Amino acid sequence: MESQVRGGTRWKRFAVVMVPSVAATAAVGIAMAQGALAASFSVSGQSFKVTADHLEGEGFVQYGAIAQGKTLEGKDTAHPVAVSAFKHAEITNMCQSVVTPGIPGLGSVSLQLKAGGNGTAVAADNLYIDVADLNADATFKNINIGVAAGSSTKGPGMKGGKEQANPFGFAQEADKAVLKNVKQTAWATSAGTFKLSGLSMKLHRGVKECY
Repeated sequence: MESQVRGGTRWKRFAVVMVPSVAATAAVGIAMAQGALAASFSVSGQSFKVTADHLEGEGFVQYGAIAQGKTLEGKDTAHPVAVSAFKHAEITNMCQSVVTPGIPGLGSVSLQLKAGGNGTAVAADNLYIDVADLNADATFKNINIGVAAGSSTKGPGMKGGKEQANPFGFAQEADKAVLKNVKQTAWATSAGTFKLSGLSMKLHRGVKECY
């Protein structure tokens, strides 16, 4: 069975039912085995944008959660997210950007990272992404929609720590997911390993995002 989806999700409140969506970002985390807890960290007060020409992932699961963190002013906050997780993923021509506003004497400063555009894809194992918004062309192989999040067997298991999720809540899983023309906004990423081929990282004055 294969399912194709094109569209985007903008989270104004925690959604009960999610559309199939997956994405990937560039960040280095820790290894997470089936059922193990993720790194217990608070997400920052800045989301980041990511684009990719192609993402191919094996062992996919997605479920809803709340990512706990701080604003840039240090106040407690929480973000509803769709956690997309892969046992293994490869990403072609990836770009990640984050903008820091209000720097005295400079204004906004943008950090832009690029990798996987030199013929060798970015590779990640046990990859988890807290997604806030996604647009892509997606194809899923052997997808199950409506699985209890804690009962999923195709993906790498649920996270814990500062990310709160209901193990009895809605989830979906697939043997394989292929995304093209990915544009997404995320709050956090964790991975067991993250190999970035052809890595380039630059700072820019002003706002310079991947999309």
